[in-house]
Amino acid sequence: MLAMSEKIAVITGASSGFGLLTTVELAAAGYRVVATMRNLERRHLLDDALRQKNASAKVDVRPLDITNIAAIPGVIDKIVADYGRIDLLVNNAGFAMAGFLEDVTLEELRRQFETNFFGHVVVTKAALPAMRRQRSGHIVMVTSIGGRCGSPVIGSYSASKFALEGWSESLRIEMQALGVQVVLVEPGAYKTDIWDRNSQISPVTLDPASPNYPRARRFSDYALKQVHKRDAREVAQLILRIAETPKPKMRYVAGTDAWIQLLLKTLLPWRTYERIIAKTVKIDRLD
Repeated sequence: MLAMSEKIAVITGASSGFGLLTTVELAAAGYRVVATMRNLERRHLLDDALRQKNASAKVDVRPLDITNIAAIPGVIDKIVADYGRIDLLVNNAGFAMAGFLEDVTLEELRRQFETNFFGHVVVTKAALPAMRRQRSGHIVMVTSIGGRCGSPVIGSYSASKFALEGWSESLRIEMQALGVQVVLVEPGAYKTDIWDRNSQISPVTLDPASPNYPRARRFSDYALKQVHKRDAREVAQLILRIAETPKPKMRYVAGTDAWIQLLLKTLLPWRTYERIIAKTVKIDRLD
């Protein structure tokens, strides 16, 4: 039985990473969470985490592949029919396409955008009629600092996040009069599956015959040392705070590395900034 005061949250990509952790945080805080994921065979990780918090009863796990554009409206409509409303939508599902941009094919780039941009757009548009009727709701887009600062070797990922940021800025302005809050969460490098299970590498980049192969190997060595430093629960807890804030800010940057990169880009001349970034990620020389 749904309590009258119970808020309904919908999360995409809840089988791992930020999506899984946010599901747990919201459920523990009293939200009724509809946790969606592409492959229900991976729900055991979420189930284990929920049992540890005694929050399993608060979560309804449902299948949703955000690249299956035609199926999305029906999934969201069924959630609204079952629960009557959506108070919080967390667009989190995604993957990272790695590879030097001259090596990434157009097909690979389109696949990146289908998930990280178009999928979120369609989920959001499906949820907006309910929020319009309610005259309320929070939409949290989990983007990346890579959506504010173009990142080498993951430029396809950055491009998809830049697109989502621009779309979300416009949507926020359009929805303000309706009481719907659109928010961007921009994490830096955290310990999540986005950099291993949910990453893909352009095959050309991995080919020793590629002129970029030596730089790709050095970048890979750098990335593996950097991306597992911070606890991803920080981002899940941030999303909970945003959900509890009646009028949240447009953007929330998460992670020291993200703040540093944004500060450098803001304050330094571009030529200085690009030299620092290239040297930091080990692509500043060809051999």
